[in-house]
Amino acid sequence: MSGHSHYATIKRQKEAKDSAKGRIFSRHAKAIALAIKAGGSADPELNSKLRFAIEQAKADNLPKANIERILQRSQEMGDLEEVVYEGYGPLGVGVVVDAVTNNRNRTSQEIKNIFERAGGRLAGPGSVSYNFELKGMFTVKKKDDVESQMLNLIDLGVEDVFEAEDGIEIYVAPEQFQETRNKLLEKGFEIISSELTKRPKNYLIVENENDAKRIMSFLDALEEHDDVQGVYSNFDFSPQN
Repeated sequence: MSGHSHYATIKRQKEAKDSAKGRIFSRHAKAIALAIKAGGSADPELNSKLRFAIEQAKADNLPKANIERILQRSQEMGDLEEVVYEGYGPLGVGVVVDAVTNNRNRTSQEIKNIFERAGGRLAGPGSVSYNFELKGMFTVKKKDDVESQMLNLIDLGVEDVFEAEDGIEIYVAPEQFQETRNKLLEKGFEIISSELTKRPKNYLIVENENDAKRIMSFLDALEEHDDVQGVYSNFDFSPQN
């Protein structure tokens, strides 16, 4: 399947409801601390990874005071490392999980348990990730003339544009993320969300509502783990008529 993922809309709606929770603060705190470690500087002008992490925190409406507090406390977060897990969930849905942890053994066991409780299993590196590609993703607010908006977006040089229930989804190459963001703002588009995401090349379409709920419950359990930064799946829900 190519095109818009209906599950992406469901996920955004859930994230909007969860945005007031402390977990979103913790997630950005880890991303910023890791960016400082990777880039070797706590100055965003000298560290592009940190600059991007701060932009992502702002996009999630994290107050400036909170971001400054994270920067001040980043050294207190310990020795963090990135870990990527790949596996299969209910119905064989492929899943890639990005995590940041200061205890790899603990996190690995806990992620393994979530997979197994759902009837899934972890898999080796590359067994699932081959079906995903890194993309910059934006969702912009729809106006009355959606078709005109989409044509204007295509003129900006984006790779793909799709109409979703809650906005218009745009995909770009990762290296064009900041440039595209600037162009969208310059052209007056209202950005609802923006992120670097791992986009499936091929989807597993689920039509049965109970099966879909089972998969979404599994993905939610992964998302809610304190060390998880991102969950990417080839699952999409297309209810039967």
